[in-house]
Amino acid sequence: MQVVTKTHIREYPLLSRGKVRDIYEIDPQTLLIVTTDRMSAFDVIMNEPLPYKGVVLNQITIFWMDMFKDLVPNHLLTTDVRDFPAKLASYAQELEGRAVLVRKARPFPIECIVRGYLTGSGYKDYVASGSVSGHRLPAGLVNSDKLSAPLFTPSTKAEQEKHDENITLADARSRIGEGLLKRIQDISLAIYSRGRDMAAERGIIIADTKFEFGLNGKDILLIDEVLTPDSSRFWPADRYAPGKSQPSFDKQYLRDWLVRSGWDMTPPAPALPEEVIAETQKKYLEAYERLTGSALQLP
Repeated sequence: MQVVTKTHIREYPLLSRGKVRDIYEIDPQTLLIVTTDRMSAFDVIMNEPLPYKGVVLNQITIFWMDMFKDLVPNHLLTTDVRDFPAKLASYAQELEGRAVLVRKARPFPIECIVRGYLTGSGYKDYVASGSVSGHRLPAGLVNSDKLSAPLFTPSTKAEQEKHDENITLADARSRIGEGLLKRIQDISLAIYSRGRDMAAERGIIIADTKFEFGLNGKDILLIDEVLTPDSSRFWPADRYAPGKSQPSFDKQYLRDWLVRSGWDMTPPAPALPEEVIAETQKKYLEAYERLTGSALQLP
């Protein structure tokens, strides 16, 4: 197992290199997804990696996809590097723990955000308009307040180094149609609710999260990452206090440091001090261990 910031697999075509994941085409029906240790915040890739972050994200996603498979099928085919094609054998140390083979799917052009608490961009929208993605909310709510029921608040899928934007249900409907939107809204709320309840038993509040889905034929598949520290806000339940920003087990710690640094949120990103990298890694590992109930064995 190695720290990996970028892969160079010559045997298969590289389809995309995103903020975190490198994706290769194995055959017309199969993709290799490698979750690297690249770190992004505010849609900008940091200069320094977060060691083994990709392993943490990949293993948490595998854990949740297994937990939700009765609610929605997912794209996973193989998660063990020993079962990968023979041409990938020389990359085994690089891919171990952080790569999966998946069924190819056509991603929906929206991200499925579910909010159980009023925070982040949702809170900013509420302060400005009293609404979040068209959902009118009661007056007088404060930062980090628990919502009376989880909200489905879709967003756009921005290109790299551009920002996602919250959109209304009507806008999302115009992009994918009413039938598909209703199905992925229902699935998103169902898997968030189950994940929220499971995390609560482990002392973690899942404040909000992002899901992505794709079509494989007529089947809707859960794809990408699921309830990870990159795609969710995890708060320690015993320290929750509405009215302010919460301590967290995710990259909110890094976001807060970047805001305090005075960075204008445009490339290039500032250099990250070693202590910021170490503390962020600690939070990711604690999230994994609390959620799964097991320790992650890293070099």
